[in-house]
Amino acid sequence: MPSSSRPKPAARSKQLPIESSPEGWTAGKDLLSIKALDVRDIELIIDTATAFQEVSGRAIKKVPALRGKTIANLFIEPSTRTRTSFELAAKRLSADVVNLSGTSSSIMKGESLIDTGRALESMGVDLVVIRHSAAGAAHTLARTLKAGVVNAGDGAHEHPTQALLDLFTIRAHGKNVAGLRVVMIGDITRSRVARSNIYLLTKLNANVCVVGPPTMIPPHIEKLGVSVSYDLESSLKGADMVMILRVQHEREQRSLFPSIQEYARLYGVTRERLALAAPNVLVLHPGPMNRGIEIATEVADGLSSVILDQVANGIAVRMGVLYLLVATREIKGGGVT
Repeated sequence: MPSSSRPKPAARSKQLPIESSPEGWTAGKDLLSIKALDVRDIELIIDTATAFQEVSGRAIKKVPALRGKTIANLFIEPSTRTRTSFELAAKRLSADVVNLSGTSSSIMKGESLIDTGRALESMGVDLVVIRHSAAGAAHTLARTLKAGVVNAGDGAHEHPTQALLDLFTIRAHGKNVAGLRVVMIGDITRSRVARSNIYLLTKLNANVCVVGPPTMIPPHIEKLGVSVSYDLESSLKGADMVMILRVQHEREQRSLFPSIQEYARLYGVTRERLALAAPNVLVLHPGPMNRGIEIATEVADGLSSVILDQVANGIAVRMGVLYLLVATREIKGGGVT
């Protein structure tokens, strides 16, 4: 792994904080947005994920925390990493998992999202993980169902578990988020990853600068507590963390830039540009990457890259989320066995 030379985080207690409100989880049955979470619940997710992290190193990667529960992955919008990560997270908690895609669901036959959700609930599904191209789809489902709902990405709105796994990765590499100088590069307007990370990082008092061409920066974004720059090289100077966003070809609806080549020339992160950042800079990317466009191969595979760590850490973070949403409503006391 590119980051193998970095020090490992200190071991933490494996006892899970599973007491219900007010000592434990207070955010209810759903995880729909980072914006709606308070810092205490964010920290509880990270602590719970830390407790589950060691499960991935076991010979048998499974604990009985959600045995007898059923998780449905309803991915109307295609995904590989996120769907697989949620599936592995649920299975490592011993939950039963049902996977539904846009092409295999009744939505393709004209059924509404609400009716699909109600049908799943009537079959005993305890929680629905949904990815949808429409902003607000997860909120619509959550208002309808008694079952829990996790937003795995809704249009350009939010992607809360991506921001949480990014935080987990930053912490695992010894970074204190407060005061961290973060440079976020790319299509900020249409990136749900950017939006969730901005909400999370500013809650934790990081200094966030968003960088990109004017057509990719939303107006008045400074109101979210970030600064704006259109010059990549000046922004990278002294950066502690560089978050690179994918150029989203599939969401292209109008010309935002003269050409992909021009974008790469002005905003692609190369080894030479990364050298302007702090010596121990971390490079993050939510994936999938467009090598040679927003990120150079030598950066993606370099010692500063924690991209594969993000992928691996996503399982533990999603285990923590599923556990808190499903199990804490019923379990009092105890820990992982």
